Amino acid sequence: MAGLYFDELEVGMVFEHPIRRTITETDNVLFTTMTHNPAYLHLDDEYCKNETEFGQRLVNSCLTLSLMVGISVAETTLGTAVANLGWDDVRFPKPLFHGDTIRVQTEVAELRESKSRPNQGVVTFIHRAFNQHGELVAQCRRSGLQLKRP
Repeated sequence: MAGLYFDELEVGMVFEHPIRRTITETDNVLFTTMTHNPAYLHLDDEYCKNETEFGQRLVNSCLTLSLMVGISVAETTLGTAVANLGWDDVRFPKPLFHGDTIRVQTEVAELRESKSRPNQGVVTFIHRAFNQHGELVAQCRRSGLQLKRP
């Protein structure tokens, strides 16, 4: 188990996750079509070249969110998470494009003892994803129910 228990976490801890991910055209098209998202911004090259300010397809923001949280799991919640409670303040300040590589940073923002589950606590993480140029491309607050050390 690589994740940390609730009582091993401290507010202000920052994790620089070692996994980086280059997002491919295949990733984007598969994710977009698997989730039944018909947006031209993700699927129609000609539309994006001629009708958008970016001139190319954008990576689906839900894929960006999923990768950002997924990359964080190994060092934070793997084997210690009970449940994901929600995502708040999800933001995408810059787009991602095919071929961009993301890295992820996670900060422990809040810790709260569970009132109804004495062997668990609620953790609020702030996840941030950056592209290969160091630009912030995504951010969210994620709350989860986490096991305490046995």
